[in-house]
Amino acid sequence: MMTDATALAQALLKEHRESIDRLDAILVYTLAERFKQTQAVGELKASHALPPSDPDRESRQIARLEQLARDADLDPEFAKQFLNFIISEVIRHHEKLQK
Repeated sequence: MMTDATALAQALLKEHRESIDRLDAILVYTLAERFKQTQAVGELKASHALPPSDPDRESRQIARLEQLARDADLDPEFAKQFLNFIISEVIRHHEKLQK
């Protein structure tokens, strides 16, 4: 027999999971849009013989993201690792375009 408290907990759990599912979709579509933009940057760099990476910009972006993470009450180290992963993927794509 399900108690009222259990039923309420299950309803709340369902709401939280639906919210997480929506946020996951937002993350995926946002990353896809970001990679479309970085693809355009990579093509521009390749067509003008510019280097595939820009360490100064990358450092500024990491510092910026760390601050955004602190402002959002998110672990800045996690945000840094996440951005480093994205940057490494972007550079890998840019290097492919250079060949």
